[in-house]
Amino acid sequence: LTNGKVLVTGGYNGNSSLNSTELYDPSTGTWTTTSSMNVARYQHTVSVLTNGKVLVTGGYNGNSSLNSTELYDPSTETWTTTSSMNVARNLHTASVLTNGKVLVTGGYNGNSFLNSTELYDPSTETWTTTSSMNNARYLHTASVLTNGKVLVTGGLTDE
Repeated sequence: LTNGKVLVTGGYNGNSSLNSTELYDPSTGTWTTTSSMNVARYQHTVSVLTNGKVLVTGGYNGNSSLNSTELYDPSTETWTTTSSMNVARNLHTASVLTNGKVLVTGGYNGNSFLNSTELYDPSTETWTTTSSMNNARYLHTASVLTNGKVLVTGGLTDE
């Protein structure tokens, strides 16, 4: 987070998915609980936006892939639901672009690997489908390059 703390969200405890969240303060070495997410999830992404809020996208709830998203406000330590992605996905990537938008790529939807991508605009809290990747993949990496492009590499695919 912009305040130097680390936000840990959700997960799986061996029996069920979690909606709990905790903050780690590296300056004191202490953990504190903060408000829980609205949806229990794991295999999701967490991105710090340019406005300091945190966007959580997708994931898996133990039964199905999720298209739900939510925002965490560190100043109030509260979660709010924002618009859902167009495609339910877990094991995907989310990259904060130089213009402040968030690019979500690939993943898995419970039935197949995905090559679809979509773009989140924090100013309008909306999702737009963008052009698909050449190859469907999940468990991949996505790196924002200095020229503003995103390099997607590796992962698993059905090919």
